[in-house]
Amino acid sequence: MRAPGFLIFLFIAPIIAHTSHANELKPFTTDGCSMWMDGTLEQPNLWRHCCVAHDLDYWKGGSEEQRKKADENIQACVNEAQGSGMANYMYKNVRWGGSPYWMNYYRWGYGWDYLDGLWPRGYKVPTQDEQAQIDRLLPAAYQLLREDAQKNPPTTSSASSSSLNGATNSDANEESPAK
Repeated sequence: MRAPGFLIFLFIAPIIAHTSHANELKPFTTDGCSMWMDGTLEQPNLWRHCCVAHDLDYWKGGSEEQRKKADENIQACVNEAQGSGMANYMYKNVRWGGSPYWMNYYRWGYGWDYLDGLWPRGYKVPTQDEQAQIDRLLPAAYQLLREDAQKNPPTTSSASSSSLNGATNSDANEESPAK
């Protein structure tokens, strides 16, 4: 009976093929506040810039501590833009919904394939090769941040400058892996 062996091969071959290639970082994308509004009815983009900066961190992924910091940053940004009620609500939801173990498009590390070999990528600090991919794609990601800010300006002038600076400053403050 060759059929069971062939069926097993059909099941296992895609898994083996997936593990044989390096995980390639996809270009940065953002939809603003995934699964949530970007502002109030009166000010529809009031905290969108907070979410876009948060998306940049989520796109790259990294350690559990880095995710917690990214989530604290969105909480602080939304708090400045709208107040603690919305900020705390969004913080609780990104903590729950942004887990790297959920198979969704807005999870922690969404720029990478969900599987890293046979297992979910989870909380993984980028390797040297992966950091090089991030570094190569960051200029285009920053350009997308600028374009999004122009297309969807917040209605308060202080909100726009603080989050975009926060996004670029958080990258500058992170330690670079040895090259």
